[in-house]
Amino acid sequence: MRAVLDVNVLVSALLSAHGAPAQLLRTWRLGAFELVVSEELVGELESTLRYPKIASRITTTESEAISSLLRHHATWFSTKGIKPVVQSRDANDDYLIALAQISRSNLVSGDNDLLELANQIPVIPPAQFLQMLHIR
Repeated sequence: MRAVLDVNVLVSALLSAHGAPAQLLRTWRLGAFELVVSEELVGELESTLRYPKIASRITTTESEAISSLLRHHATWFSTKGIKPVVQSRDANDDYLIALAQISRSNLVSGDNDLLELANQIPVIPPAQFLQMLHIR
């Protein structure tokens, strides 16, 4: 099973070792699912981790570690030239829809702009994805 983890899920995993986002990262590392990324996703994550409010809670070492982990161990796809099957209210999220579409992945997000599309595309919150993986 493949999944695209939205940047909000990845950041949440770094902010708290408890909860569904952190558990998702751990289960990915154990091989429970294939994590799909793109240059846009990793770039957005790296940019988000530099925001002062986030950088004050996540060390540079942690930021570099997640970036390196994704760059070297996730499955990469390009979304260049891919138009998403549906569009989000937030056009900045459309690359995530295209990434999930091209990679035939579940899109895992806590973003309401994406979750409202759940009846049109496979987008689910982190806790629900964990249940799909039969992990509690």
